[in-house]
Amino acid sequence: MACSVTSTALLSSSNPRVSASGSATALPKLPSFSQSTIVPSSSFFNGLRNCNTLVSRIPLSISSRTNKSRSFVVRASSEVPLVGNKAPDFEAEAVFDQEFIKVKLSEYIGKKYVILFFYPLDFTFVCPTEITAFSDRYEEFKNMNTEILGVSIDSVFSHLAWVQTDRKTGGLGDLNYPLISDVTKSISKSYSVLIPDQGIALRGLFIIDKEGVIQHSTINNLAIGRSVDETLRTLQALQYVQENPDEVCPAGWKPGDKSMKPDPKGSKEYFASI
Repeated sequence: MACSVTSTALLSSSNPRVSASGSATALPKLPSFSQSTIVPSSSFFNGLRNCNTLVSRIPLSISSRTNKSRSFVVRASSEVPLVGNKAPDFEAEAVFDQEFIKVKLSEYIGKKYVILFFYPLDFTFVCPTEITAFSDRYEEFKNMNTEILGVSIDSVFSHLAWVQTDRKTGGLGDLNYPLISDVTKSISKSYSVLIPDQGIALRGLFIIDKEGVIQHSTINNLAIGRSVDETLRTLQALQYVQENPDEVCPAGWKPGDKSMKPDPKGSKEYFASI
């Protein structure tokens, strides 16, 4: 079924989530959908759990500074892995505040950090627990100058119906961030999370800094939900090392914990303290 919707851009100077190119078009409330007409069978998901992905490794070079210290901020030399590379840009329709809007990733660059996460399908089981958990913690990310964007291969109409479904019946309710429609699967493919033979995305999550560089990624198989706490902790560590480029964060680092100097002498101060 072919459908067309008048969409608007996402960002503006006053509201980073709504674009100045026009006002979003409000839509009437959709009728509720039964899960039996939308949710794939359990055998479908059992098959998906057996999918495996391959991770490729490439050598990374570490540049030297004139003072003979080393920079631990690297840029990848190819598209695998995505970490260290510019985040692939995209423009797509999304649902936010029960309206259809346009989201363009590049409009955040220079302004905000971005948490971009992919999930397999609307009206499923693990997915709403993740989506609502990020929404409930949205203010914590907002206070760190960070936007959250959720993506699946579903249409904006499916997104809208799910948002208009109560949480107690497996719906999402109103969310504090946009849900992006990747019906062409081009976004999922560009971030290397698409399962080609199934046509859906793995649970990929990417932290993109204000320069548009991917600084962190995790990819879970379909049955494993992600942690908002760990995403927030990783974002805090990323922002700390970017503000303190001569320091690195050891395992489990949280704000207030001791960091480390990445050199043989400086690191001894950290190791002596633990």
